[in-house]
Amino acid sequence: MLRNLRIKNFKGWKDTGMIELAPVTVLFGSNSSGKSSIGQFLVMLKQTVRQSDRKTVLLLNGPQASVDLGSVADVFYDHNLDEKMSFELKWDMDCKSQIENTDEKQYYNQIDFKADIMVSDAETQYLEVDKFNYSLFDDETSKLSVGMKKESEEGGNRNYILESNKQFKRTKGRGWKLTEPVKFYGFSDAALAYYKDSDFLQDLNLHQEDFFSKFYYLGPMRTKSKRTYSWSGVNPESVGDSGENTIAAILSAKKQEKRLKFQNTNYKPFEVVISESLKQMGLIDEYKIEKIGERQEYEVKVKIKGADRFVGLPDVGFGVSQVLPVIVQLFYAPDNSVIFIEQPEIHLHPNAQALLADVILDAINMNENGKKRRIQVIIETHSEHLLRRLQRRIAEEKVSDKDVKAYFAENNRKCSKLNRLEVDKYGNILNWPDGFFGDMEKDMYEQAMIAINRRMNERTERTDE
Repeated sequence: MLRNLRIKNFKGWKDTGMIELAPVTVLFGSNSSGKSSIGQFLVMLKQTVRQSDRKTVLLLNGPQASVDLGSVADVFYDHNLDEKMSFELKWDMDCKSQIENTDEKQYYNQIDFKADIMVSDAETQYLEVDKFNYSLFDDETSKLSVGMKKESEEGGNRNYILESNKQFKRTKGRGWKLTEPVKFYGFSDAALAYYKDSDFLQDLNLHQEDFFSKFYYLGPMRTKSKRTYSWSGVNPESVGDSGENTIAAILSAKKQEKRLKFQNTNYKPFEVVISESLKQMGLIDEYKIEKIGERQEYEVKVKIKGADRFVGLPDVGFGVSQVLPVIVQLFYAPDNSVIFIEQPEIHLHPNAQALLADVILDAINMNENGKKRRIQVIIETHSEHLLRRLQRRIAEEKVSDKDVKAYFAENNRKCSKLNRLEVDKYGNILNWPDGFFGDMEKDMYEQAMIAINRRMNERTERTDE
């Protein structure tokens, strides 16, 4: 699980401040307040990790990019290329790993990673790592700090040194300078060869890659539903950035006999969980996926409430096709995943938006393979109904206030600012932002008073006649 995140000098953010995250974290804010940029930043790191070029510090665009962030100048705050872009991530690992350069056995299960990225040449806008650092913890107890820092530049070659609070033993006869890091996070091969006891540094590279292999993003506009879907039997890693792999994910889960368990219920097949979630939200009564003849094509049929027959997915409300990828991703993601979803409530009516909050809570509380799923959901939304339902569930003690965190982003024309909403154990928000959701009570009061005055005027007019 991602515990903390901080971003400096990225797009509209001069400094987000330290963002503490929970199993469910909700980001609100006005339009152009920068809340979507937080998700885009994480997606940028993931697409950088996944791309093949080891020398690309940050992948901003291109065929391998999930998000197109434009040029280097576009991603630096206020387009200022003289400032460094800095960020910090702290996450829990799947299991403990051993530190191998110490005399006694030491282990770690948490990583705090920090990096500073700079532009070395304003004309070419070439990005380079100024420094990065891994701090390793065992249940919050600090064990080791190690990283790389740029020391000098000679003849176009960038030289780095290893920085650590532990002593590394140098290999004899290897006096070369350390070469630049791998992407934004990786110890170079030269660093691994330079020291005798540095093999575990490669593990840190792999931990970073493992973390982002389980980070999933779902954008605000999902693909439109189709009459037929092709599936060759390949298991997709997710529903895709736009939900394009949703039906393939359902079929893959069925082939793998993926089963999930709600609290106080028996294990159920994946497709049943999806169907019950859609039914719980009042969107459909039932759905089925049928293969078309001998072809590797399938069609999705749904039965809406009160109907006596199935119809094609494109023949029902647009909201169903938009929320289906959301629900499938919530339950399809593997253990210890982080899921970032933009506007999951899009095209849903208010009651369905509230019920979607319950589905999200189900997703983080379900069991799979005999243990509770460790799933973290980060949501960027405008839905008051979704937030109100989370508040209600906190008051009902169906979810702890510690398991839900909410933030409000605002833009003061110069830079974005992120404010944490203080939610108490009764579900009350103690520092509610003014005017974001409008003033429903005032609108109802004003409407009632105007109606009363109009009726009085109409009676007076009739009396005068």
